[in-house]
Amino acid sequence: MSYFIKDFIKFFKDLEKNNSKEWFDANRKRYETSVKKPFYHFLDEMIGRINALDSDVRIQAKDAVMRINRDIRFSPDKTPYNLHYGGIISAAGRKDKTVPGIFLRFTANEIGILGGAHGIDKDQLQKVRMAIASDLKGFQQLISRKAFKEKFGEILGDKHKRIPKEFQAAFEKQPLIANKAFYYMAQLPPKYITDSNLADIIMEHWKVARPVNEFLIKAMK
Repeated sequence: MSYFIKDFIKFFKDLEKNNSKEWFDANRKRYETSVKKPFYHFLDEMIGRINALDSDVRIQAKDAVMRINRDIRFSPDKTPYNLHYGGIISAAGRKDKTVPGIFLRFTANEIGILGGAHGIDKDQLQKVRMAIASDLKGFQQLISRKAFKEKFGEILGDKHKRIPKEFQAAFEKQPLIANKAFYYMAQLPPKYITDSNLADIIMEHWKVARPVNEFLIKAMK
């Protein structure tokens, strides 16, 4: 069963060329039919599958979906709409983006599957660093698993130039201690958007990502 039709992809290709309120209003029914409704349906399916394995994830699609409207208040780019549609599946959904989960971002050019801890505050960062420093071997094993490296590659994130003294020794063994965030991502070709096995493919990624997410969730409590 395919959740999306080809017009999902074409809609965003057209939006890229016509990113204006006038065009969007004229194509609003198309947006509802080809993008919004099927994406909500797909997220409900994914949340149900994930909830069966992780009872902490009890949100609904409406709690996960990100707005297509861009926040242009402080941006030099005044185009009103995002060129992607996305949702955050975690225990908190979109209301708290620091809670590790899986972020799905569909565009005309790719499917992005992201996870980990992003946008975390100072206290959360301190807790993650302490968790890594106290189990350097275990953390390294988590991020070195063959399946994780094949699907996501490595842990990403901007780095602090200065490392607190208490973490200097751990930093020498694990440079990720310097990170401001701990996230990872996979990119799939857009052909998978209309693939009948899309939900299975996403679940494979979620299962591989889960141990890293659980490490981060436990660390930040």
